[in-house]
Amino acid sequence: MKLKVSVVGVGHLGGIHAKLLKEHSDINFVGIRDINVQRANEISNSLSVNEFKSLDDTIKNSDAIIIAVPTVIHHEIASQCIKQGKHVLIEKPITATYEESLDLIKLASDYGVLVQVGHVERFNPAIASVKNYKLQPLFIESHRLGQFKPRARDVSVIHDLMIHDIDIILWLVKSGVKSIDANGVNVLTDTTDIANARITFENGCVANITASRISANPMRKMRIFQKDAYISLDFQEHKVEVFKIYSDDSKPITGTPATVLGSLETGTKNQNIYYELPIVNKSNAIFDEQASFFNAIRNNSEVPVSAYDASNALKLAEQILDKINR
Repeated sequence: MKLKVSVVGVGHLGGIHAKLLKEHSDINFVGIRDINVQRANEISNSLSVNEFKSLDDTIKNSDAIIIAVPTVIHHEIASQCIKQGKHVLIEKPITATYEESLDLIKLASDYGVLVQVGHVERFNPAIASVKNYKLQPLFIESHRLGQFKPRARDVSVIHDLMIHDIDIILWLVKSGVKSIDANGVNVLTDTTDIANARITFENGCVANITASRISANPMRKMRIFQKDAYISLDFQEHKVEVFKIYSDDSKPITGTPATVLGSLETGTKNQNIYYELPIVNKSNAIFDEQASFFNAIRNNSEVPVSAYDASNALKLAEQILDKINR
């Protein structure tokens, strides 16, 4: 039997979720719910999908629910779904506060449901293209710059944009946080609109993260430096570049010598720097995110971005914002 799936909250992002659900042939898209009647009617009519008149009806008629409401009510809506045994995919950040996220984790465990969180960059094709490399970062630098969008003014740029990179960095580094330095400025809103954080991890890795929502030219880039390689990821253009050290007996089949960087004085063992352009298979990250959620439900397996992962990212986001506010 096909999973019955609905969307609660069909604003900008929820509308995208709803449109993509129509492309999944292996689920039953049962309907949408939004308190904005005009928007709900618009999505319902354009997609020829049922419009639920209450949250209770939505929950009752669904096996899994995608939650794309404002962050301040993530906990409220998700709690109601979980308590009725429904699996949920919650847009990021998981909740408005770290404490709320801990409560959702406990509820999900108590009621035996899966919670996935919409840290969609985990599904970015650029990330997928470097999964075969052994990533052991020593230094990470990321820039996530966007133009101002009034719809996101209820949260800081740290919770809105930087949290994407926080999640990826925690996933890559896999180490506790030792110290945080951070600065930020309110420009157009009452919350932080541009911020920089320098995070030192217990394993010695350092991450320098910059996020802005008042930039003319959007950018979503991350650079990873490690003992034997430099990896550049462009999440926006879906482009990856790798400079890696190889010995003569292990040089890559497709890479080219990076003579522009000079040669290595290696003594008895000959080593060279090679430049590689990993193949990036274009895909829709949100569609893939949805598919992974449905597969986890069917197979009763772990979701790729768990509530625990998202809770840790939110905790670090709160610590960064606290540093700025102090």
